[in-house]
Amino acid sequence: MKKKILVEGMSCGHCVNHVKEALNELNGVTSVDVNLDAKTAIIETSVEVKDEDIRFAIDDAGYEVVGIEVL
Repeated sequence: MKKKILVEGMSCGHCVNHVKEALNELNGVTSVDVNLDAKTAIIETSVEVKDEDIRFAIDDAGYEVVGIEVL
């Protein structure tokens, strides 16, 4: 399953790495692609990952999720 996450608060490569690390720590996430310019993260998962778990991980890293879309 693929999900696109809209993330606010990223402003540099360091921010991208923080978001990527936070999402990679979620159980079931197999790949993460974070795009600073588009303010998005695309994740692929091997199992269903709950939106609230995604929100918590990104919030905990210091950023804000403004939307999650299944691709």
